Amino acid sequence: MPSPWTTAGLTTVAMVAFAANSLLCRAALEGGHADALTFTALRLLGRALALGLLARIRRAPSPRSRVAWGSAVVLFAYASGFSLAYTRIPAGVGTLLLFAAVQLTMIGAGLLRGERPRPLEGVGLGVSL
Repeated sequence: MPSPWTTAGLTTVAMVAFAANSLLCRAALEGGHADALTFTALRLLGRALALGLLARIRRAPSPRSRVAWGSAVVLFAYASGFSLAYTRIPAGVGTLLLFAAVQLTMIGAGLLRGERPRPLEGVGLGVSL
């Protein structure tokens, strides 16, 4: 029997985790207990604290004390966009927009690096478009 930790198995676990995260975020924001930006700030702060705790437990070497504020701002903007979308657009539309944005980013990055789709990949791209 093949291991469940194959590429397909891990991909399935990741997709289920992403979907569960989306549903949990929608449920949290629908209750009206926090606005989307406060919710995002609390999520990111909690994750930063958890990562810091894990690094401390693993006794990872301390990174330089320089804080990448630009990266932090971009991450907050990215995560805030999701939180705002959870409150303003239906889940199906959001999924389609996210899928399209990810695909366009990946394909565009490949094209900019000089990659060219093989004929069958081009057919798949055309069908998906």
